[in-house]
Amino acid sequence: MLLLAVVSYNSLFLGTAVGFAASAALVVSVLLPSPKPSQPRGIYDRTTRGIRIYLATPRLRGLLALNMAAAAAGAMVLVNSIVLVRSTLGLDASALAWTLFAFGAGSMIAALLLPKLLDTMPDRPVMFGGAALMVLTLLGLAGQVAVLGFFWPVLLGAWRLMGLGYSTVLTPSGRLRRRSAHAEDPPALFAAQFALSHACWLVTYPLSGWLMTRFGPVAALAVLAILSGAGIVAVLRFWSSEDPEAFEHTHQASRSASPVRGVGGSKAGNSGFGSRFPVFLRFSLAAKVVQGFQLRAPFANVGFLRRKHRLHCADPERQQRSR
Repeated sequence: MLLLAVVSYNSLFLGTAVGFAASAALVVSVLLPSPKPSQPRGIYDRTTRGIRIYLATPRLRGLLALNMAAAAAGAMVLVNSIVLVRSTLGLDASALAWTLFAFGAGSMIAALLLPKLLDTMPDRPVMFGGAALMVLTLLGLAGQVAVLGFFWPVLLGAWRLMGLGYSTVLTPSGRLRRRSAHAEDPPALFAAQFALSHACWLVTYPLSGWLMTRFGPVAALAVLAILSGAGIVAVLRFWSSEDPEAFEHTHQASRSASPVRGVGGSKAGNSGFGSRFPVFLRFSLAAKVVQGFQLRAPFANVGFLRRKHRLHCADPERQQRSR
């Protein structure tokens, strides 16, 4: 988006095409595992498996709440930035590009700092802190606008903080999904994450635009902050702070086998994330290509039988250390 300050829109499309080609090359360069299912599954089981795992795992339900918090805050940035900069402040397209760059810069700072941070802290407080930062930023900006009015430097600083919180919430989500799945289940969980997170955007995108058009920036900032805060409250409900690697519990499971693996959360001292960071960067850059090939994950019931068993974290490194 910063390129808009120096090149035209038409030229930017050419750069986007080059970026897609580079993303495709990065996807090809990564060795992707393709584990076989432990047993044959019907079309219903294959289609709904990701959603059932997602909704049956407490920390993934917490991740869904965090997705709603990020979507509510992110919608304010992505939908209303052009209105705030061009209409409210009366600035030009270059100022809009710098405003969105501030959001992206905050995201990049978080992405660079998170690997070492997540090696020393559990995922939950880090992601929770990112969501709280977005809520406080929205509320602070709403108060400042209501009392003093809009100022572009203040908006730049607020959007930088928003990007920092947004990336802090979403970056560790892949680790949570990986640790909550059997070897053959990550593709299903990725599809479920794609579908459920976009369902959150489906709500917040039009809501953000309607609030801005109907009631103005203060109301839009306040309401979206409240919605994002509701996501934080849901995290406290679904994802316990005492999140052990394994514990006795009862849940709904399918007839074939329990789809849930690893309800426990990540702990301090999760090693290896920093060493895998280059691959993570390649996946992040290739996300636009990967997302285009996701199919579907319709909502379904969790299952039919109840059984009690012991769940263990699916993180191979932590299992190795436990031995």
